[in-house]
Amino acid sequence: MASSLRRMLARIIRTGTLEVTGADGRRQRFGDGTGRAVAIRFSDDAAEREIAADPQLKLGEIYMEGRLTFDSGDIYDLLALVKSNTLAEDLTFGMIWRGVVRLLLTRLKGLLPINRNRENVAHHYDLSAKLFDLFLDADWQYSCAYFHPPAISLDEAQVAKKRHIVAKLLPEPGQRILEIGSGWGGMAMYLAESSGVHVSGITLSEEQLKVSRLRAEKRGLASRVRFDLQDYRTLKDEPYDRIVSVGMFEHVGPAHYRDYFAKVAELLKHDGVMLLHSIGQPYPSRVNNPFFEKYIFPGGYIPSLAEVMPAIEASGLLVRDIEILPWHYAHTLRHWRQRFLARKEEVLALYDERFVRMWEFYLAGSEMAFTHENFFIFQIQLARTNSATPDNRSYIAEREQALAAFDATRPPLEKVVF
Repeated sequence: MASSLRRMLARIIRTGTLEVTGADGRRQRFGDGTGRAVAIRFSDDAAEREIAADPQLKLGEIYMEGRLTFDSGDIYDLLALVKSNTLAEDLTFGMIWRGVVRLLLTRLKGLLPINRNRENVAHHYDLSAKLFDLFLDADWQYSCAYFHPPAISLDEAQVAKKRHIVAKLLPEPGQRILEIGSGWGGMAMYLAESSGVHVSGITLSEEQLKVSRLRAEKRGLASRVRFDLQDYRTLKDEPYDRIVSVGMFEHVGPAHYRDYFAKVAELLKHDGVMLLHSIGQPYPSRVNNPFFEKYIFPGGYIPSLAEVMPAIEASGLLVRDIEILPWHYAHTLRHWRQRFLARKEEVLALYDERFVRMWEFYLAGSEMAFTHENFFIFQIQLARTNSATPDNRSYIAEREQALAAFDATRPPLEKVVF
């Protein structure tokens, strides 16, 4: 008798080719035979049953545990094949009740206090700094790069991203800038070096804080760039001329959007400018992906613009510019995944095979979200007055050109030694 998973695959896979080999050696083909075949193999019968019962969680877990392997293709190819055929699950009663439970848990977790947010951030960002050094660019940018012009390298695209954001911030020498979610310090240091400003970066990751301070000291920027372990909600300071946040908003959660923008409005000068850079999805999500919630980004949530805009309007901030970047993160994630796998042996020296598979699944699944599920990056420029920014967009390209000239004179970044 065919397993429940194979019956599900027979309904889903109509185009392309998927070959499934069970623990007993029995092979079955699904699809119309077109394209390069993706061939998977299960080590035990229970693995098929578990995936059929809860595919959103168990596919990643079974792969992570080594109970699903590939005779041809890889995990990205499998995910892309499934999503190319359908973006909806072949729902069973079990899937429905699990979805209801996850929906309730997602709503409850969205109301967690600040100290829990720090735990959530630490789960991912306090992994060994050596891990991120293996696959990120030289400046440790762990957010979407900007591939403009197309086909440039990852390092070039990350510099282009920083130029694009800084151009929209319109910084002037001597201004005070706040970075909410400062990562490993690259954006803050680039702002200080390129624009002559003073930057305060805040993070909830102790590992990122340690690396950021070390990098700032090595680059002679400790007097102009300061990093602190602090939640944005606890900030009590004089208003800033500029505020920037890149890749942090995904950790705020819908329940806190109004508080977030209210705090931004409080911390931004009357003539100030803020640039928010975040992953977005085309419609509000009812529940977080259970694999990502459990293993990768607990408490994370990808917003839709429909959820963000009411909170901005309630804060009194004005939207001065919105830009959608639909494909750039797909290119970024592919670079990361390829670089990560190319240095697999070095990752194994830090962690184990299970971790490598978990992260391969994370990077492949994230890339697939942009290639198959219409995820995108949005950049929203905010101000308190219309006069804070020019009335046309030509200034962005002009400022990027000036920053490109600055970049051409900079020496290569020195590698941080741990």
